[in-house]
Amino acid sequence: MTNSAALEGVKVLDLTQIMAGPYCTMMLADMGADVVKVEKPNGGDDTRRMGPPFIEGESAAFLGINRNKRSIVVDLRSDEGREIVMDMVRRYDILVQNFRPGSLERMGLGYEQVRELNPAMVYCTISGFGVTGPYATRGGFDLVTQGMSGLMSVTGHPDSPPTKVGVPVCDLNAGMFAVIGILTAYINRLKTGEGQHVDTSLLEGGIAYTFWESAMYFATGDVPGPKGSAHRLTAPYQAFETSDGYVNIGAANQANWERLCAAIGRDELVSDPRFVEPRDRMNNLDALIATLEQTFSQKSSGYWLDALEASGVPAGPIYDIQQVYDDPQVRAREMIVETEHPVAGRTSNIGIPIKLSETPGLFQRPAPTLGQHTDEVLRELGRPDKKIATLRSQGVVA
Repeated sequence: MTNSAALEGVKVLDLTQIMAGPYCTMMLADMGADVVKVEKPNGGDDTRRMGPPFIEGESAAFLGINRNKRSIVVDLRSDEGREIVMDMVRRYDILVQNFRPGSLERMGLGYEQVRELNPAMVYCTISGFGVTGPYATRGGFDLVTQGMSGLMSVTGHPDSPPTKVGVPVCDLNAGMFAVIGILTAYINRLKTGEGQHVDTSLLEGGIAYTFWESAMYFATGDVPGPKGSAHRLTAPYQAFETSDGYVNIGAANQANWERLCAAIGRDELVSDPRFVEPRDRMNNLDALIATLEQTFSQKSSGYWLDALEASGVPAGPIYDIQQVYDDPQVRAREMIVETEHPVAGRTSNIGIPIKLSETPGLFQRPAPTLGQHTDEVLRELGRPDKKIATLRSQGVVA
């Protein structure tokens, strides 16, 4: 294992806020990139004020998604503020932004304008609907795009009100697709010396995850609906109620179906003509669920999980968030970490989900306080202390 992270030396100009963009730049920072987050005066990233809870005045939401970054405050409405950012553009490798479409172009910081300053820049735009098409100028939020991507139409139970996925999945997917696009473009830059525009959106982040549902629609023309915890292609593959809670059962193929029947003492189901083959079980899904629920309801979740694990049947508990972080596997995989924040003190955070054997991700710093690194970054750009003091007095930086 080396002492450096994979993206050490890569400089990222972060013009993002809220969720999708900061999630993207956090992942780049976790892998060693030097991410400088440019924030607006009078409060910075709006996530800083989202809560409760607040930890010694710091938003837990902000602390959770802005680790490993540096923060500077620059007024992009001022000429000198824009010149500071343009100076960063000339020196940095990657720019990530999720401004409302057209906003940065009016400031002289759109892709074509940046390309003139730095042809090697990898410039990533994350928006609600993408930079082309009839909705390109619309602002986008996770809830809106969960509805428009079809995700809400297949989430929840039949005949229930519209239900969104419990986490901001369109935001997070857009951020993740942005990382993939950025790294792909950066590899191409290493080969050719040329930068390019990476364009992804919350809408596409949602649509891209409807694989089963879209495949069924394309093949049959039928419009899929919500199925609760059940799978729409195979069974039994869902949550079942026990005497004291629920367990998830993943007997998705024939071998696991037969193991399941043996594990629960229902060997006769293997030869039941309603359940012999996977398509038989799907055609008689209501009867299958009813007979299995009758059995599972007789004993506790712990009993069934032990029996299913002993028989090699994929199964698991349904955790709340506290139970997630108490699980020994989660802790063994270092999916909860602690950092020392200069204001909030000792805080917990989600671990890095990607494990690299030779250049692992690092926790180099907690989420920054607002403008914590303004002077530091301006000095790196060659601004003398006297000039920095003048910019501060004029409200250009803070």
